[in-house]
Amino acid sequence: MTAATNRAAPGRTPRPGRLLLTISASPSAVRDGLVQLRDFLRAAHLSADACGTAEIVLAEALNNVAEHAYPADKPGRIQIEAGLAETQLIVDIIDEGAPLPGLRLPPRCSPQIDKPKAEMPEGGFGWFMIHSLTTSLGYWRRDERNHLHLVLDVTSQD
Repeated sequence: MTAATNRAAPGRTPRPGRLLLTISASPSAVRDGLVQLRDFLRAAHLSADACGTAEIVLAEALNNVAEHAYPADKPGRIQIEAGLAETQLIVDIIDEGAPLPGLRLPPRCSPQIDKPKAEMPEGGFGWFMIHSLTTSLGYWRRDERNHLHLVLDVTSQD
């Protein structure tokens, strides 16, 4: 199992104010990567609300890669680049797993919750939350790699 590492992708050097991680697409490595992302955001003096929102979005996106992009018995890698630009957190997540169905983002649909408790869906909230909590969201596939681009509004603490 590969732990999260703060290292640049081949041929790239981390710039100040940026975090570059390469992690294994496994639940434990995703947790480790989220800790490093949280530390990066806190070091940038972001508000607790901004850190919490970013962590929710990134946890959903990274766990989707870990759960759906790679076979369970052969987790691949996830590259994460995060940076701050004024009042925005910009994150790119790249993996070599299976493409999203139809080569497009799932729609921003809220799961049906007007059902009896026993009939409530177990999942389906993740992409709705990602769409709702980001200001910009993009997906493309190039050279057998998935690219997810997320932008979140964040506010620095004084």
